[in-house]
Amino acid sequence: MPLKNSISFQKSYENISFLKSPPARLIRVLCELIEPEVRFRQQHIRDTIVFFGSARTMPREVAERKLKNIKARLAQKTRPSSVFKILYKRAQHELMMSRYYEEASQLAEKLTTWSQEMHDPSNRFIVCSGGGPGIMEAANKGAQKAGGPSIGLNISLPAEQIPNPYQTHEISFEFHYFFIRKFWFFYLAKALVVFPGGFGTLDELFELLTLVQTRKSRKYMPIILYGKGYWNEVLNFQAMLKWGTIYREDLKLFRFFDDVDSAFKYLTFELTKLYLHKPKKENQGIN
Repeated sequence: MPLKNSISFQKSYENISFLKSPPARLIRVLCELIEPEVRFRQQHIRDTIVFFGSARTMPREVAERKLKNIKARLAQKTRPSSVFKILYKRAQHELMMSRYYEEASQLAEKLTTWSQEMHDPSNRFIVCSGGGPGIMEAANKGAQKAGGPSIGLNISLPAEQIPNPYQTHEISFEFHYFFIRKFWFFYLAKALVVFPGGFGTLDELFELLTLVQTRKSRKYMPIILYGKGYWNEVLNFQAMLKWGTIYREDLKLFRFFDDVDSAFKYLTFELTKLYLHKPKKENQGIN
């Protein structure tokens, strides 16, 4: 007996409550793996230069304005409280760190200009960031200033991860799973530039260094640690070498830089040698 027309059934893949449930986690993971690939292919993106760094780093003008406001408030008080003194010192530090925002933006701009000048669009290297504020914003901003596109691999977080307005809409993503986001950071990456950052930056840096060190990658990738003073204070690689937890060869996996021009010269030389004078391979690099 045929079903009455008034009865309707919902397909499983249209059941939103199911798709958001724990049993459908694998489906959500696969979506975050497959959907970006489709968009990257549509936009003919095969090669990226990835920028990592702190979400808390401010543009210089913002840091200067913040310090100026605190100075003005301090001047109005005959006996400034300890809280104001702490805020003043913090603002001074934020102004010092704003150097890295400006230099990340300048480097991204120079790399995008260099890339945009290539006649073959398939040879272009696209700036990629985590899509949030701070160094991520600076990288996307620099690419936009050069008139080129840039990728934003955003992640949903309780705080700090506010999408910046400079990433290109068509190639900006919102991830839920960190490990899939990291996959997309690395899979298309042909170079990595790491500015001073916190736990998240260190997590991303060491995971990618481990993939390169253990040869899970089929490609050589130039890795820059930008800001030698910061990195040498935060990470004691020489101590790791002394204690035998890394080999001397492992220190060749990355290089330190402190100025935009030297970093730009190194990256463009390495990328030209590695990828522009050799036929491209379809496999992007993870075994």
